[in-house]
Amino acid sequence: MDQKIQSLPAKKNIALVAHDGKKAALKLWCSKHLTTLSQHTLYATGTTGHLINKTTGLEVIQLLSGPMGGDQQLGAKIAEHEIHMLVFFWDPLASQPHDPDVKALLRLAAVWNIPVACNEVSADMLLSSPFMNAELERSLPDYEKYLATRHITV
Repeated sequence: MDQKIQSLPAKKNIALVAHDGKKAALKLWCSKHLTTLSQHTLYATGTTGHLINKTTGLEVIQLLSGPMGGDQQLGAKIAEHEIHMLVFFWDPLASQPHDPDVKALLRLAAVWNIPVACNEVSADMLLSSPFMNAELERSLPDYEKYLATRHITV
């Protein structure tokens, strides 16, 4: 598929997700980066978003809980270019009943070329990047061109 260039905006829409075993770590990380995160729009799966809001006071757009469809909601927002960055503290040592949903979410983040952090250190590096508060060009699939060039025969 052909590629096109699109910019991620300076003010980013950031998705925050954490497995149960990592929710405390994500809450602490959000508290540590309160000033930076408050400059962006935050989305989160249900329980995680509620905990972050309650702990930090940050405004968080809360979707459904991950296993109830929140992962798919975030995936749709990534595909629609509404999410610009994914912070997903996943627990590699625990079995997850909704693991296929998680893999689909990470796959969409890769397809649409958005930055992803899966632990505190990688999330720290993303927030400390000079691109965090600046536009950043990215290459992504030119799906509109693909659709325009398809020939449908009946």
